[in-house]
Amino acid sequence: MYSRGGEYMLDQSSCCQDKNCCCSENSKKEIRIDFLYLDLNVCERCQGTESNLDAAIRDVSIVLKAAGFDIKVNRVNIITEELAFEYKFVSSPTIRINGKDIAIEVKESSCKDCGDLCGDEVECRVWSYEGEDYTEPPKELIINAILKEIYAENKTNSMHEMIANTYELPDNLKRFFDSLENKKDR
Repeated sequence: MYSRGGEYMLDQSSCCQDKNCCCSENSKKEIRIDFLYLDLNVCERCQGTESNLDAAIRDVSIVLKAAGFDIKVNRVNIITEELAFEYKFVSSPTIRINGKDIAIEVKESSCKDCGDLCGDEVECRVWSYEGEDYTEPPKELIINAILKEIYAENKTNSMHEMIANTYELPDNLKRFFDSLENKKDR
């Protein structure tokens, strides 16, 4: 490392001779973000969640890349019960970072958009952040969850572990998929 006009520069000619060097592409770590949702065409909660997720990733990506992290976003439209089982989907929308749900608990409220979509009453996720409930996760909640996953000492998520071990399709989602299927058959 050397200084040039007050800037500290990494002298890569001496540093990066070793494949295990901190500058090496081999040292990249990956952050995997799963965005699971029921609908992006009609549901304002899902649309807002996607917008806030994109904004959060934009804001935090420079820092993450500088720290050696690559961000991979997996967007999954949960359109069948089979997909819900595959992803152990508990509520729409869901954001997981490295497989861990960013919500501490599952809270839901009536979602008119998804209800209109399937022709029945449906409840979708409510996000709690700093003592308030939101129908879309605030950008700050998402950024904090990403940073917590990277830097927190305790990397367990008891809700995630419980769901992974004992997953059953929630009644709310059963009703959604059944109603959606019945609507198609009409």
